[in-house]
Amino acid sequence: MKTANYTELRNNLKSYLDGVINDSEPLLVHRQGNESVVVISLDEYNAIKEAEYIMTSPAMVEIIRKGEEEIQNGNVVAQKEGESIADFLQRIACTE
Repeated sequence: MKTANYTELRNNLKSYLDGVINDSEPLLVHRQGNESVVVISLDEYNAIKEAEYIMTSPAMVEIIRKGEEEIQNGNVVAQKEGESIADFLQRIACTE
């Protein structure tokens, strides 16, 4: 995680914000005498909020747990090498 103090951030705001977006890396901003803050991209924030929402649903958590169990047991369908996405989707649609 990149870090900056408040003065560095203020003097180079565009560069730091571009770095957060372009590098997909949060920025930790130290503020003298105050708590530090973290700057993240909107995409990262939305992903965190989505994960938070999913994890508050017991039914969704159970679906994820069952999916992980199926993967552990080798119960998966994989795209074959050279197979197009359309052909893969067609093939798995016919097996359900």
